[in-house]
Amino acid sequence: MRDDIIIEDLRRMRQTDLPWQQLDGKTVLVTGATGMLASYVSWLLLRLHEEAGIDVSVVALCRNPQKAEQYYGSYVGKPYFRMLIQDVCDPIVYDGAVDYIFHLSGNASPHFINTDPVGIMRCNLLGTVNVLELARKKETAKVIFASTREVYGANEHADKLDECSYGVLDPLDARSCYPESKRAAETLLESYNLQYGVAFNTIRIAHAYGPTMTLENDGRVMADLLSDVVTGRNIVLKSAGDAIRAFLYITDAVIGMFTILFHANPSTAYNLANETEPISIRDLARLLISLRKDIDLKVVYDTLQQDPPKGYCSYKRIALDTSKLEALGWSSHISLQEGLSRTVSSLLHCS
Repeated sequence: MRDDIIIEDLRRMRQTDLPWQQLDGKTVLVTGATGMLASYVSWLLLRLHEEAGIDVSVVALCRNPQKAEQYYGSYVGKPYFRMLIQDVCDPIVYDGAVDYIFHLSGNASPHFINTDPVGIMRCNLLGTVNVLELARKKETAKVIFASTREVYGANEHADKLDECSYGVLDPLDARSCYPESKRAAETLLESYNLQYGVAFNTIRIAHAYGPTMTLENDGRVMADLLSDVVTGRNIVLKSAGDAIRAFLYITDAVIGMFTILFHANPSTAYNLANETEPISIRDLARLLISLRKDIDLKVVYDTLQQDPPKGYCSYKRIALDTSKLEALGWSSHISLQEGLSRTVSSLLHCS
């Protein structure tokens, strides 16, 4: 949090016109608290306490004590912060009040989809049950769940994917451990709402990125390209780079999540994406290279591999329809150029 880019991101989010005062006197538990989105959510809440006079407390749940110390060490001992070091797959025991739970733990990287698919399913299934059991015991706690655009599956004939555009998923596909368990987790949320009255919203997020993202052993295109650029390696594309993606900067993602927390219809799903600047992987690689003016990098093509790599999403990309979230007052503000520049600058500063 000493990084100037992150500090500026937190300041900008804190000044967003949202009813932050509703958090006064509340306690927010965040799972996966050292993850990319979860760290920004937690730091923003802590800044609201310290700089905006909002009496909000944070309970940060994460399983890596060393990383937890790195992210939150300066807050240990403060009365408005508590750290829970545990796996979300274990029952969550917390004696204090909990008003909101941001359930953000989980892994979508092809590396872990290939090496630990059971762990991915355990987090999305057992972890979600544990979160919902905690919410049930606290009676008034609301759960905000980070889901994925991949719950829509293959939708070959749609022009855009709204929140009802469900397609086909092959349960025996190598990647399905991730979207199938996210689908089941969403059903768990609805089931706990029906049976126990647990309030929730689910957020189907697409391609978020930012300074706190993990680069190594990830396998997603943005992480891989950023890793090359930050470490000063040429970008090697295993295809012609024609595939199209649209990327969402972390501050727009987090503000979208809080917009849903404050304004959403209960027990519903919302798409969260930035579809204003779709870009090919080839052009993304070139744009990233242009940000390293201090060294000479280039894009290299290695197209000998014919079969699609295992663990990657293989169906046609279709844009997400975010009009439902935009009706709540949200819109994306950070351009791809600015977001990438901020991310690269931050990562270079921390490397």
